[in-house]
Amino acid sequence: MINTFIGNLGHFLTVFAFITSLVATFAYFKATNANELKKNEWLKNGRWAFSLHTLSIVGVFATLFAIVSGNYFEYHYAWSHSSIHLPWYYMLSAMWEGQEGSFLIWMVWNALLGMVLIFTNKSWEGPLMAVFALVQAYLASMILGTVIGNMQIGMSPFALMRDAMDAPIFQSNPDFIPEDGSGLNPLLQSYWMVIHPPILFLGFATTLIPFAYAVAALWTKRYRDWVRPALPWTLFSAAILGLGILLGAYWAYETLNFGGYWNWDPVENASYVPWLVLVAAIHTMIVFKKNHTALKSSLGLCIAGFVLIVYSTFLTRSGILGNASVHSFTDLGLSGQLLIYLAAFTLGGFGIFLYRWKDLPVEQDEPSVYSREFWIFIGATTLCLMGFQVIIPTSIPVWNAIVEAFGGISNVALPTDQVAFYSKFQLWFAVAIALLSGTGQFFYWKKMDSKKLWDALTVPFLITLVSSGAIILLYPVAQLSYIALLTAAVYCLSANGTILFNLIRKSPKLSGGAVTHIGMALMLIGILFSAGYSNVVSLNQSGMPIFKDAADEKFDQENIVLWINRNRPMENYQLNYKGRRLEVMGMPNYVDHNLLSTTGNERKRVAKTELAYDGKTYFNQGDTVEVHPENIYFEVDYTDQKGEKFTLYPRAQVNPNMGMVISPDIKRGFNRDLYTHVTAFITPDQEAEWSAAKSFEAKMGAQFIVNDFVCRFDSLITLPSVGGMSLGPNDVAVQAKIQIFDSERSYFAEPIFLIKGNQVGKIPEVIEDLGIKLSLANIKPEEGIFVFEAQTTQKDYIVLKALEKPFINVLWIGTLLVMIGFGIATNRRYREFKNLRDRNAINDSKKVTAKTEI
Repeated sequence: MINTFIGNLGHFLTVFAFITSLVATFAYFKATNANELKKNEWLKNGRWAFSLHTLSIVGVFATLFAIVSGNYFEYHYAWSHSSIHLPWYYMLSAMWEGQEGSFLIWMVWNALLGMVLIFTNKSWEGPLMAVFALVQAYLASMILGTVIGNMQIGMSPFALMRDAMDAPIFQSNPDFIPEDGSGLNPLLQSYWMVIHPPILFLGFATTLIPFAYAVAALWTKRYRDWVRPALPWTLFSAAILGLGILLGAYWAYETLNFGGYWNWDPVENASYVPWLVLVAAIHTMIVFKKNHTALKSSLGLCIAGFVLIVYSTFLTRSGILGNASVHSFTDLGLSGQLLIYLAAFTLGGFGIFLYRWKDLPVEQDEPSVYSREFWIFIGATTLCLMGFQVIIPTSIPVWNAIVEAFGGISNVALPTDQVAFYSKFQLWFAVAIALLSGTGQFFYWKKMDSKKLWDALTVPFLITLVSSGAIILLYPVAQLSYIALLTAAVYCLSANGTILFNLIRKSPKLSGGAVTHIGMALMLIGILFSAGYSNVVSLNQSGMPIFKDAADEKFDQENIVLWINRNRPMENYQLNYKGRRLEVMGMPNYVDHNLLSTTGNERKRVAKTELAYDGKTYFNQGDTVEVHPENIYFEVDYTDQKGEKFTLYPRAQVNPNMGMVISPDIKRGFNRDLYTHVTAFITPDQEAEWSAAKSFEAKMGAQFIVNDFVCRFDSLITLPSVGGMSLGPNDVAVQAKIQIFDSERSYFAEPIFLIKGNQVGKIPEVIEDLGIKLSLANIKPEEGIFVFEAQTTQKDYIVLKALEKPFINVLWIGTLLVMIGFGIATNRRYREFKNLRDRNAINDSKKVTAKTEI
């Protein structure tokens, strides 16, 4: 029976959220333009409307999660993104896999941030929340799913399958409910996908705050008052958005098999560019806070940061990227709405900025070359140029679409090697940023002239020469661009280290900028070595191609074949592929798939023997266990030159609806990671070519040889049923227990001989690792002899690629320091704002008291 109530409730809450956002927008607009007598009344109305909006948005999220986690597959969203087999935490990933869910989590964050702003900064509440509520109205319209005339507004996540799909089954049976959903994309079945998207969307949401402050300042002409309350939020936004981007990079490193963490994909670029602009805005806002210069730059960059977020949303959700990105959403028919959304806030934000341009105060004095303002402005300009270089090529599909919309033809193509294309430009921008970050810090803390500058830079300069020179000689680093990047990063590290040393002794709370710049320098060093000097260690020394008729010479050079239970040297390691493993629910380790018998249900297996780990038995022989059949783990034992042994489990995820995903496993070391993934293997749907059957006769307890493996016939048991099929009184089913001995381990085969209704059948057992199929073909009860048939095929193997990533931990340590630095700076700026706000509140209270006494 279709449950329509929960979907109707969700749709009602969505409509209510849209209406209350419009009411809040109107109320806050009136409050901003009203006189003092009516202002408080309108503010009260706005608070009530936005509070109801927040409750309804949270309700929408809770309702959709109940549909997804409750397996209500009559709803298209649950069927498209979920499955009855998903753990609860992947249900969260399913929530934001689709466009509607991603808009929803964005709205939840916006609503919660809006409530925080209402209670923390009442002096800006009217104009600030008018912008917030208007943005929420636009976002809510994206999931309305309401049709007005011939126009559909938004796509509802509460649409029923029968309304969303034109399938014949719904014509004959409108109440049809699928037994299971399509499942979650294998790429998203990672704990990082539970964490990364919400943090990234929190970063998206926080960019609205500096944008709202900038628009509010232009609207109310409070040009000099907005920076102090906006600055801590801008720092927080840059920190959270940066963290979201870095978590995405770490997810790619752990989950994808391209051997890296950043691929300059258009969707990656679309979040990277707003972050660069936000960081530039932070620096110009700091300059304005010091001496009221760079006001126009601060306003423009804060507006641009949010507009670029909206632009990235258009890129990734309009379908305009097509095949240009593996991360982009398909077009759900919302591209027109997204374009209106983008145009409204671009024209609205920059429109009011240009309208107020002449009124904005300007500092007449030109900054000196030896001033902090000059160097910070140069740094902000460089950051913007970095973003400009990335966003222009990324927008090529948009340019082609515009030309075609006006009847023209444009075949401008994206870069074929996007990593090489973007990296060659971004590397030199990074060099400039590192040098500016090192030098600019001295100007920030001290008044400088030429002599003081050289005196201050002497120690960092000497440290840079010695340290970078030693690294270049020891590693060695030979490429000119790499030498430049390494030297600039070491200089940034030593210069900011000098500043940090002095600040920690005097005032640690001021150290946020130095810590952030140190983290950035370490990130550059980590990126340089882990990406620039990544080393393939799985070199094929045999000179033979891996596959016949293969045309990929590089593949043959950088991959090796591992046959099961056979040692294979690989540079400084000895490898041994031990076979395929499965996840068994309730087991702390992976289990050899040969120890599990199949059943009629692919998620249920029967233990052929006792399943134990670390001396503890988890399942006994004959127990039914639950597995995740879509995940295949390949156990590979490594032994290094020192005799240290470790095991890696690269993974293949097989999803019949979404194809196959290969994920690496990583051995993390102090100075390098060993990154391993399979590039080819015998897939589950790959049909084996079996040899002609050979017969063997054996008595109970006897041994025989199959394909050079010793087999022992241990026992025979009678089965009450076979595969859920009941047996009659004259039917017989017996199962042989056979142990097969390899050089390092044993396997178990359990072929079945069946007599049912005077017909003889045999159910063979396949040992994929050994390439053996064993059947119990006949029984000679008078002689106590059993006839077995054996067929052989190719033994199990994998093709493996392994890389060493030097000093990648330096990159991760750098990211941690960047986040710590942002945290210190955010805390400092918030305390400054809070102290000023509290002082102003006390002064206002005193003025009111004085007027009352008079």
